[in-house]
Amino acid sequence: MANIVFCWELGAALGHAGRLKALARPLIARGHAVSFVLRDLVHTRRLLADMRLPVYQAPLWLHRVEGLPPGEASLADILLACGWLDADAMTGLVGGWRHLFSALQADVVVGDYAPGALLAARSLGIASSAVGAGFQIPPAGPLPPLRDWEAVPQARMAATEARVLATANAVLARHGAPAYARAADLLRGDAPLLCTWPELDPWGRAETDARWFGPTIGGTGAGVPAWPEGAGPRVFAYLRGPHAEHGAMLEALARAGCRTLCYLPDVAAGAAPPYAHPLIAWAEGPVALDHALRQSAFAICHAGESTVSQALLAGVPLLLLPRTAESFLTARRVRRLGAGINVNEMARPLDWNAVVGRMLAGSGLRVAAQAFARRHAAFDADRQAETVAGVLEGLVRRPAAAPVPR
Repeated sequence: MANIVFCWELGAALGHAGRLKALARPLIARGHAVSFVLRDLVHTRRLLADMRLPVYQAPLWLHRVEGLPPGEASLADILLACGWLDADAMTGLVGGWRHLFSALQADVVVGDYAPGALLAARSLGIASSAVGAGFQIPPAGPLPPLRDWEAVPQARMAATEARVLATANAVLARHGAPAYARAADLLRGDAPLLCTWPELDPWGRAETDARWFGPTIGGTGAGVPAWPEGAGPRVFAYLRGPHAEHGAMLEALARAGCRTLCYLPDVAAGAAPPYAHPLIAWAEGPVALDHALRQSAFAICHAGESTVSQALLAGVPLLLLPRTAESFLTARRVRRLGAGINVNEMARPLDWNAVVGRMLAGSGLRVAAQAFARRHAAFDADRQAETVAGVLEGLVRRPAAAPVPR
């Protein structure tokens, strides 16, 4: 049996940890030893409480990078802001990952948006796999632009990509490990596994361009949905704060008579809610999302891929408040499907009363969401996790391409 280490390094929200949890279960059932190295040990505690597995803090970049070009043109720009500008800095972070993997005697490293972990695995000759949504596993070629609606000089994108690649390869050279050929390889590992569908892929890959496993759904919690009293439509909201428009949006929901159940981790941890009203209930922990969605007229979130996938599988339309380039691209895909509203594609100031009214009256939105659900009615989350776990298990038996001393 093998030691398999699941890692989450970049990005926010519980979807990353939920995906790793779901993939870990079948591997544990097969007798493998599993451990987690995570970006966030606080908000994931309740989610992972029933796993009873060792959880460690991921080595993270904690400093501000000055002098970067304005705006993020590609995934390379995101990496530059996370320490990939400097080989010495990345050597320190990779050293932390290497020590963890050596102490855990890792046989396979699974990274969910964890390029530092994948780099460290390569430096040690450990087989690795990138799992996750399409955004964090780019196509095997030049990194695509994040903002395809803006004219970004190709020379700038090429230079940024070259800088990130040079940093990674300098770190690998210090450990006598083989270099990467492309910057995209930093995010793909030895076996990139796309845990999404082509309809939600932000890079627009054709269905035949890759193997699509569908989303990994581990559930965001076991809390029973506790809705406010009343007769109005139920709305579930999974939010992250702070956000300047939470209060106005929640006030509009209350005015429309919606009974809103909201999970916002900061509020669950004791922070004051952005809006208080008898028609707004604040969950004390992660809610059983499948139960909440089945009872909802529509759902609200910041366009995290996991929540979006589960809502669409349930045939529930979405009101989306993206906060990052990744979530904006996901929200745009949902809007193009006709299954939701992406408020970041709308002019400001927003008329929140009109937005909520459109969601409540949006039969077309629900028709599109239900059509998506029918297309994927055969999808089985447990079978998906077993399939992906089987691929990961195969990496245990694959000899490392270039093993180096640990």
